[in-house]
Order: sequence, then C-alpha cells, then structure tokens
Amino acid sequence: MGETRKRGRKPKAPASTTETMDFQYTSASNATQTDYVAAQNDVFSAANDSVPTAAAAAKNDANNPAPARRGRGRPRKSEVGHMEDTEPHAAASPERRPYQNGAVVLEPPPQPVAKWESVAARVMPAMDAVVKVFCVHTEPNYSLPWQRKRQYSSSSSGFIIGGKRVLTNAHSVEHYTQVKLKKRGSDTKYLATVLAIGTECDIAMLTVSDDEFWEGVSPVEFGDLPALQDAVTVVGYPIGGDTISVTSGVVSRIEILSYVHGSTELLGLQIDAAINSGNSGGPAFNDKGNCVGIAFQSLKHEDAENIGYVIPTPVIMHFIQDYEKNGAYTGFPILGVEWQKMENPDLRLAMGMKSDQKGVRIRRIEPTAPESHLLKPSDVILSFDGVKVANDGTVPFRHGERIGFSYLVSQKYTGDTALVKVLRDSKILEFDIKLATHKRLIPAHTSGTPPSYFIIAGFVFTAVTVPYLRSEYGKDYEFDAPVKLLDKHLHAMAESTDEQLLVISQVLVADINIGYEDIVNTQVLAFNGKPVKNLKSLANMVDNCNDEYLRFDLEYQQIVVLHAKAAKAATLDILTTHRISSAMSGDLKT
Repeated sequence: MGETRKRGRKPKAPASTTETMDFQYTSASNATQTDYVAAQNDVFSAANDSVPTAAAAAKNDANNPAPARRGRGRPRKSEVGHMEDTEPHAAASPERRPYQNGAVVLEPPPQPVAKWESVAARVMPAMDAVVKVFCVHTEPNYSLPWQRKRQYSSSSSGFIIGGKRVLTNAHSVEHYTQVKLKKRGSDTKYLATVLAIGTECDIAMLTVSDDEFWEGVSPVEFGDLPALQDAVTVVGYPIGGDTISVTSGVVSRIEILSYVHGSTELLGLQIDAAINSGNSGGPAFNDKGNCVGIAFQSLKHEDAENIGYVIPTPVIMHFIQDYEKNGAYTGFPILGVEWQKMENPDLRLAMGMKSDQKGVRIRRIEPTAPESHLLKPSDVILSFDGVKVANDGTVPFRHGERIGFSYLVSQKYTGDTALVKVLRDSKILEFDIKLATHKRLIPAHTSGTPPSYFIIAGFVFTAVTVPYLRSEYGKDYEFDAPVKLLDKHLHAMAESTDEQLLVISQVLVADINIGYEDIVNTQVLAFNGKPVKNLKSLANMVDNCNDEYLRFDLEYQQIVVLHAKAAKAATLDILTTHRISSAMSGDLKT
C-alpha cells in the first residue's frame, strides 16, 4: 500500500499487461471477449512422446554427423526445463553388439532423461484428479442495473482435494448460473455446487453431490512452497484442444504479486511455463507430484514470453482453512495504513530514529480500520508480530530473500490480533491490533450481488464500483473515466463501513427532466441540504420528503431541482415506457 499508481494520458500501445487467464470461451459469439495470450504453449503429453527406433538412430549417426550449425525445429530443453540455445552435444559412440547370425548392428547409447520428463512421469498419477470446469455465466448489466447481460459459457480447469472438494479460480465461476465438472477420460458432466468464492485470492471451492464422481480418484496432495529454479508442471485444459495438456518450467521468482482479479497484493510464484486461456484453476505440481500452486494469470509483453503466475500453497491453505474455520470465506485482512519508505537518512533523523532503528512511516490510516484509534500518522512501524521491518518495507523471507511485510499481515485471518511496535515522538509503543478486511469507498467487486439503483423522475442513481466503471468505460477505465471518479477510486477512503459514492449514471429522457439530459456519471453530494451517505439513505430521504421541491447538489457546483409531486408522478410513466419493473433495486426495499 506504500506505492501510488501514476496517472497520465492513455498510452498508444501499453508495454505490458498482467491479466487473469480468462478461461477458454466455448461460445463462439463470445470468443472475442477474451484476450488470449499470444505466446505458444510448450505442450507435451506422455501419450505423444515418441522414441526413434534403433535402426533409424544408427542410420542418422552414420550418414548425418553432428552439424556445426543449429538445425530447424524446437530448441533443446535443459535439465531445469528452460529452452536452450546452444550447439548440439557430440553424439556418443554407438555400441556394437553381435547378432545371432554373426552380423553386427549398431545400437544408440541410452539418452539422458531431461528433468522435466522425470517430473511429468511423477505427475502422471495425480493427473487423474485434474478436472475440466464448464460454467455458464450471467453477468449483471451495471449500466442498466435492472437488467442482466446475455449468458455465455466458458471452460477452465480445476482439481480434486480432500473432503470431496474441488478447487478452481474465482474468475472461472464468477457470476455463475450453472457449473459442471468432467473428469479425465470421462464422457459425463456432473453438476457442481459452489461452496465458497475467494475474490481477493482468486480461488473458488466446489463440490459434487453425485458419489459416482468421486469414485476411483485420489485427491491431490499439497507440497511446500518451492524454491527458485525448482521444476514445476502445470496441468489443465487450455485453449488449443479438448484433452488434458501439460506444460513444464521452473520457478523463476517468488514475491508479492498484484492479483488482477482480486485487485489485491498477495504472495505469488512466477514461472516460465506457458499458461494460456483455459489453464485457469489447473494445479502446478513439483517433482514429487505434489501440488504447489494454482495457475491463474500471465504477463503480456512484447519482449517477454512464457511468463505465468501461480497462486502458492500458503495462499491456498489460507483460503481452505478460512473456510473450514468459519464455514465461509471471510477474506484476507489488512493493516489499514498507507506507509512511506524511510530510506533517506535525513528523514529518519527528523522522525527521531536512532542509527540502529529501521521501519516505515505511516502516511494515512483507514478511518474504518480497527486500529484507527490507536495508530497515528507519522508513527514509524518498527516491527510486526516481532519481525523487524526494514526501511524499504521488507522483512526476511527465506535464506537470501526478502519480501514485503504485507506478507506477514496476509498470513493472519480476519479477527486475529497482531503486535505492532511503533516509534512515536522518539518513544517506542506497542499495540495489540485487531485485523480486519478492507472497506473500499469504490469496491473492486460486488461479491456476486446485483448492482443497486434508484430512479426518480428519470434520474438513475447508482453506487460506483469498479465493475460499473469497467462497464461504462471499458477495460481502460483507469484512463477514460472522469478524473474526479478516478481520484476517489485511487485515493479516497471510506469514513464509515456503509458509505458509498453515488452518481447519476444517466437520465431517462422525459418532459419533467428537460435540460438535464446531459448529466452523466456526476457525483451526488447532498439532497435538500443534507449530505448523502449511501443509496439507501437517499431513497429514504426522497420517499419521505414533504418539501415542495427536490434538490440534488452535484459535483462541480451543479444542482438539479424538481417539483416533488410532479417528479413522483412522472416516475411511474417513465418506468412503464422503459419496461422497468421497479423504481429501486430489491436490496433498497428491505
């Protein structure tokens, strides 16, 4: 939370994009909705591996000596699984063996087995636990919140774990209406039930009520967090075919990553195995056949190839244990502060830090965070749960590695307490802080609930969310949306847990709203002189208003004034004209 994203003019051609592997669409009409990764998969299957015959190998050795230049075809793989661009090794001398009739035949020497091949062989027993996920989605229409969009179908991957459960990606079953699973080698699709969806960590848990689905399948076992250069094998059902496929690579980086779907930052693995559309939710196995992660997104860059990202086992186990502990997914807690690095020596002296003290300075505190009454701006966080925080905000991770201290916070569960040591006015203070989830003024997700709306005299009021901005301005909403809304999206903090940012999304044209037709996505600040807190409070104030006029104060000192009785009477006609069943969403009626 210490870094701030920069704003600016929309670039003509973005250099890189990190995207969730938006599952493979099975509906042809929706195929264009998914941005597929351009890099080709290095896909192989044990059933397709071929070995040259002895006669062919001898003929090649005798007639075709090792060329000085590199031949055509795919470059050779090294033992760690990456592509090698080196000269071919000199062929070993073939072994001469006498045949029964006295003839001599040439047999090639045994070839060394690449490391990724041995990994694939060990993964084979666990591949039966990998399933194909079929989902039918029906997304809300955030621009017309009383409607839903046309349904579409998708396919992705998942795998069976203990307790008759299946894990996949959250974005694979987002806005689901029906989910079905198919096992490897089976022709039957089984109806699945969604048990939990972890939006922040991009993991979903499913189950199947039909006992036949679980017969003959052993659940996947989880392994420890891998080290750098450890071999990994990603198994799933990506685009390019209907059968299971395998891609191999190594762990190239372990750090706090930005989870695109969840709009959060959690621990993640970067691997060089190709992850394409449809791989979402598939397991990543180590060389022992244990699952060390879930494939979920990849990097698009003109200068980079085969950069995929995997959700590691600590995040997966946090999700599973959270569900088992609470019976539902409660989320990953945060500390609720924005902090500044303390790498400048003059800054450290000004804050009263000694030469042996390190930490980060608190810039702002979330008003809704439990620690807002304990911590103060300009406090210096020295340690979290006994682990010292460096001036750049990192903590020791493993031998020779460091990681952002938010990793320590993400290891906690909602409602847990943590001991935070701070420096305030040259004095060291300790606080036991209760951790909670993040309350955003503009939520990144709606947790599957339909958008709220309220209509009066043709004015459509709604609460701003990231899905709403994406619906209005496309995937580049961070460049195209109004600056005022973007500023609040990036920097504003909610003052209370029920606060919402309200806008007039559009005006359904009628005689009563003449002159107001051009009001679009303008924030509502007050009604009849009273500040507007959320959509429900606005609807109640309008319905219970006994004044002669309805006055709405908007952003940029703009106002809307309507005759109260005429506005309420015209609303019914407008709803009838536009075939809208209700003037407000169901959640506002309770």
